[in-house]
Amino acid sequence: GKGFNFAPDQAEHFTGANGWHVDHYLQPLPPEPPGPPRPGGSFEVAQQLMRDYAFADPAILRAVYATDSPFERRDMLLEGRFWGLRFHLGVRVGGLVDDELTLDGRPVRRWGWSYRTLQGHLEMGQMDYEVGKWLDSGEVEFRIHVVSRPAHIPNPVIRLGFRLFGRRVQRRFARHACQRMARLTAAGARAGAAAGDPPATSS
Repeated sequence: GKGFNFAPDQAEHFTGANGWHVDHYLQPLPPEPPGPPRPGGSFEVAQQLMRDYAFADPAILRAVYATDSPFERRDMLLEGRFWGLRFHLGVRVGGLVDDELTLDGRPVRRWGWSYRTLQGHLEMGQMDYEVGKWLDSGEVEFRIHVVSRPAHIPNPVIRLGFRLFGRRVQRRFARHACQRMARLTAAGARAGAAAGDPPATSS
């Protein structure tokens, strides 16, 4: 029943000049042959990891949600862990990306989703997760895009702690998510190849 703790429809104001942090992360994943995503290849493996939120480092952040809820508007309760403390943070999936288009003259297949922070979260903002395959070369990439700023935190001790450590933890989460995604995707693609799916090759 909680609403967003920011105005998602005012994206034009999510800039550093207006006090927002804007971060981009890019993680190459094992490549596939050129052309559409291969069954059991990096793109499909990463897509499933994203559906399950399995790329998140459970030592930093765990997610609880109803698995039978509609994915495109799913509510998730994130449990953040820091120095033995646990923080419960509500988010809501805000939309899906599922398309094929041309970027900078190159064809790319994309799939992804985002979530937005709800009332009571320590931050305000949105995180976008996306896997893309460049169809001309077979390169596969995982991207994270974040716009965020601290929310109002009534507890002065938590407010001070978040001011001192919040950005560091946020960046560590994103770095670990990229590394974990690369590791799990590689393992999943190898398992798919061993099961008889077409092997991925570098371009």
